[in-house]
Parts: sequence; C-alpha cells; structure tokens
Amino acid sequence: MAARPRRGSTPRGGGHKYPRSARVGETLREIIAEELVRIDDERLEFVTVTAISVDEELNRAHVFFDSLAGEEGDDDIIEALTHHRVRLQASIASQIRAKKTPILDFRPDVALRAAERIDDILREDRSRRPERPDGTA
Repeated sequence: MAARPRRGSTPRGGGHKYPRSARVGETLREIIAEELVRIDDERLEFVTVTAISVDEELNRAHVFFDSLAGEEGDDDIIEALTHHRVRLQASIASQIRAKKTPILDFRPDVALRAAERIDDILREDRSRRPERPDGTA
C-alpha cells in the first residue's frame, strides 16, 4: 500500500520555495501598503513599508517602515501607525484566509538607513579622490 501524503503537504518538485511566515509577511506588506494609501493621516503621507517579519506561529508581525521625514519623524509615524493598528488588522483579517491575524508592531527600518549611510559615505569618498592622469579615479 502506497503511503499517502500528509495533509497540507505538497507533492515532490512542487510547493513553496520559502517559509509560510515569509509568504504571509509579503502578503501583509501589500495589504498594509494599500491601506496606508487610504488612511487620511498626514503623518503617514510619505511612509513606505519596507519589510515585514512574521514569527513562525503567525502571532506577531514586525512592520518595518521608512519615510522622507527620516529619524526625526519616527515617533510621530509610530504613533500614527499605532493609532490605526485596529483598522490595519481588520483590513488584513478581511483579505487573508487565516485562523488568526498577527498583532502588528511598528519599527523604523534601521538596516535600510544604515545601508543608505554607507552608500553616502562611499559616494562622498569617491568625490574626494583626485583624478589620475589616465582619467580614472
């Protein structure tokens, strides 16, 4: 007698290439980004959801964001996002098929900002280098 595949498993060669939490995170990012466009709050006008990290049990989702306001605007943005958390979670619940909706936690994307600082430093360093006689920096 041939073994039956486990419930919820996919046949060999098929299936997903990355974990469920990553797939859910990407779906949440899309839903939250769409909902932020609909929210009439000037504190959120130039906010971008850069990534979402969802724990394995799908209980909590860390929503990483960046904005044109930079670090100075983080507190206002976190306050606004927290104020609209229930609306965002309701939108998620209505658009995904899941037993539960993760609790949203909002954080500035410090990794993105660190990468931008490194890029700025490298650009500044290149502009300070004198040109060589052969025309290269």
